[in-house]
Amino acid sequence: MQVHVPDPDYTSSERARASFRLAFKLALAFVAIIWLIDIANWALGLELGRFGIRPREIAGLPGILFAPLLHGGPFHLAANSVPLLVLGTGMLYLYPSSALKVLPAIYLGPGIAVWLFAGGGIHIGSSGLVYGLLGYVFLAGVLRLDRRAIGASLLVAFLYGSMVWGVLPIQPGVSWESHLAGALIGLALAFPLRRLDVPPRKRYSWEDGVEDEDSTD
Repeated sequence: MQVHVPDPDYTSSERARASFRLAFKLALAFVAIIWLIDIANWALGLELGRFGIRPREIAGLPGILFAPLLHGGPFHLAANSVPLLVLGTGMLYLYPSSALKVLPAIYLGPGIAVWLFAGGGIHIGSSGLVYGLLGYVFLAGVLRLDRRAIGASLLVAFLYGSMVWGVLPIQPGVSWESHLAGALIGLALAFPLRRLDVPPRKRYSWEDGVEDEDSTD
């Protein structure tokens, strides 16, 4: 198995740096939005938690759209904010074309699974989105043969590997169903999308020589 080294002219270009800045700004904007929602909820007493997902209740269907924007307080929100910023930036920067397919799926998919299969109560929080990003970025790095993707996969495993326990029903009051659904969706999408967003690889002088010899046969 040969690990491809991305072309430095591509990864160090101004375009690549601009893409990273844009990815960071977009991820930061989403985190800022959910913080503003939480602050407004607390300051104005809006009780927005009632718009979360209520499994198998018609009134709980809008929660599929709104639940990822709502949290149970600053500690819950803070726990999701840094992973959203780190994983969101990595997703948007390394896999911009894939992100157009992955992000809607991991935003809505966990909520649909929770509505269909989860236990009772009201489910809120962006943890399903976090686990979807985690699953995709990790497995995409394992499947692809370029150094950037592998590096991102190893970094994600180092920073957030312990989150794997969140997919098990071992902590009361935690929507492990959304964690599991998000992770499975992210992992599943990494396979069909593995050929998207492959950066041009570094070419060596001896490779050009081999191609020239082949063309004269």
